[in-house]
Amino acid sequence: MEKCYLMTAVVLLGLTVRWTVSLNSYSGAGKPPMFGDYEAQRHWQEITINLPIKQWYFNGSDNNLQYWGLDYPPLTAYHSLLCAYVAKFINPDWIALHTSRGYESQAHKLFMRATVLIADLLIYIPAVVLYCCCLKEISTKKKIANALCILLYPGLILIDYGHFQYNSVSLGFALWGVLGVSYDWDLLGSLAFCLAINYKQMELYHSLPFFCFLLGKCFKKGLKGKGFVLLIKLACTVVAAFILCWLPFFTEREQTLQVLRRLFPVDRGLFEDKVANIWCTFSVFLKIRDILPHHIQIMISLCFTFLSLLPTCIKLTLHPSPKGFKFTLVSCALSFFLFSFQVHEKSILLVSLPVCLVLREIPFMSTWFLLVSTFSMLPLLLKDELLMPSVVTVMAFFIACATSFSIFEKTSEEELQLKSFSISVRKYFPCFTFLPRIIRHLFLISVITMVLLTLMTVTLDPPQKLPDLFSVLVCFVSCLNFLFFLVYFNIIIMWDSKNGRNQKKIN
Repeated sequence: MEKCYLMTAVVLLGLTVRWTVSLNSYSGAGKPPMFGDYEAQRHWQEITINLPIKQWYFNGSDNNLQYWGLDYPPLTAYHSLLCAYVAKFINPDWIALHTSRGYESQAHKLFMRATVLIADLLIYIPAVVLYCCCLKEISTKKKIANALCILLYPGLILIDYGHFQYNSVSLGFALWGVLGVSYDWDLLGSLAFCLAINYKQMELYHSLPFFCFLLGKCFKKGLKGKGFVLLIKLACTVVAAFILCWLPFFTEREQTLQVLRRLFPVDRGLFEDKVANIWCTFSVFLKIRDILPHHIQIMISLCFTFLSLLPTCIKLTLHPSPKGFKFTLVSCALSFFLFSFQVHEKSILLVSLPVCLVLREIPFMSTWFLLVSTFSMLPLLLKDELLMPSVVTVMAFFIACATSFSIFEKTSEEELQLKSFSISVRKYFPCFTFLPRIIRHLFLISVITMVLLTLMTVTLDPPQKLPDLFSVLVCFVSCLNFLFFLVYFNIIIMWDSKNGRNQKKIN
């Protein structure tokens, strides 16, 4: 019973932090004509409740797509419609067609914040608690500490409750999917992940690891027997889930195509704003968007993305395991973030979720990555006046991880899961014993750089000729960190089988 009380206390603490952050400013508050993401979410409620479903994704006199037009899959639209019904019951002015544009009031702010909290409480938080409770070979206190650290991850809290979005819904569905396929509830896991993709198309970052893991399971069972039956069941589940979500948009071919055009706006360009990926960073030295034709940019990003994630996906297909699945989720999502087309800074949350899931296995590296992921969104957070909430939540998260996992004591080759790799290298370079020391020094340099850049961004004015100097530096530093992490996670995945074979010999 005491354990239940402790887990309840952790959940309440997570909810308290979320609600406290939500009391601050939000994206675009009082900044016409476009306002910000808060207004986008409100506007989608206005559109879905006042217009017939066939007009939701089309430009028209009542639905100007240039003003926060719907650009997420049907499940997001259905969620907006559900919220709109509640809003209409409380105060119809909140979602009145045309006249509610830019609506701001304390009561409406309270309502919108409550919708995020309720979605979190119904989908994301239960998945986190169940995931931590299902962890094996650790004490109950460690499970509770793990849940605390995941729920205190500042990146998701600041974006959903400060900037204002519903990322916890898609990430929550994805986590339910991870739970399902990891514990052999494959059909339920597949269904949950289909819901995640149909809520936010960026969940495609996680799609290849899901596909490869389940395909590997089918191969393992044998494609002439149980494996083939499982493959058919999975295919039917996925098709049925997509048909149910998209059914109202399958009535006309043009309707389906228009939704797809809204979901994948390739005309917007290689990247938007200042995002810590390869293309934005490289554009500082070479203006790719101005030099290369649009279709060439798409092909280059596609090739780089595919080549960077191919080895880990092949490995997962041939050797499916829950541990390999989680690490491949990290690697593939990070490859998509670094190399794919039309990436937003908030997309780093799609990498952060699976990193949270390996927090117990590699606490030092996971904590480091999650700090960098939050730092990479600094220009956006400062734009939304979220400096103080950012500092407080980052410090709370770091203290929770440091005390719960003693992260600074877990930097040996074995605890970094680099022992197998180091042994392989030492066959050719016997003196290769300094890797943990290098990683500790890199961590120190990374943290100092992030702190200094944050202080410079907040206190200094950039040169007039370089107004985006600090934002570009944040992206550049974050991108270097992410490239290092991509190599690190790929090493863990590719050398894992050797570790497994050695362990079998010992047994």
